[in-house]
Amino acid sequence: MSGSTPPGDIEVRRSRRRRRTVSAYREGSRTVVLIPATFSRAEERAWVDRMLSRLEAGDRRRRPSDADLAVRAAELSARHLGGRARPTSIRWVGTRRARWGSCTPAAGTIRISDRVRGMPGYVIDYVVLHELAHLIIPGHGPQFWALLASYPRLERARGFLDGVSLAAGLDLDDMTSDDHGDVDEPADGVSALDEGAPGGGDELG
Repeated sequence: MSGSTPPGDIEVRRSRRRRRTVSAYREGSRTVVLIPATFSRAEERAWVDRMLSRLEAGDRRRRPSDADLAVRAAELSARHLGGRARPTSIRWVGTRRARWGSCTPAAGTIRISDRVRGMPGYVIDYVVLHELAHLIIPGHGPQFWALLASYPRLERARGFLDGVSLAAGLDLDDMTSDDHGDVDEPADGVSALDEGAPGGGDELG
């Protein structure tokens, strides 16, 4: 296998074993594109451009921007909450607290932890939907969970977050559990889903 390195920290590796398949992946700050050794330079350029576009599209899906979050929130609200949850703002935030997300119902604002950004799409959707539901019902009673019942990957997403919490060394047995999440209504009216509250809570963490 031989390789060439075009500008932009992109490495093209040619393989005699490959006949028609092309693949690409990130290797640190470098992008590696694997192509058949028989490709011409024109084919190489065309496939590199195509694979870079695919990787960038995947990056956008896995790490959406604030604008992407707003679009996603509107779609989730329309699909699962009848369009009733309309945040005034939703954005990514860096936080040192054990939260996946939080919202301030009075102001209509939602904040999603940067730690969620690279998680699977269905998990991001759950975190966003959870906070959207808090704009309608602040606590975690039966009515709150009924709002989320139409989300098909609810339990799977909550299980994923539980696994991340456990991997981080949190002792979930010591956490107060109410519908898989302690209802936490701070004095400032902020609701959030905590890491320590398995898949539930006003703090997504």
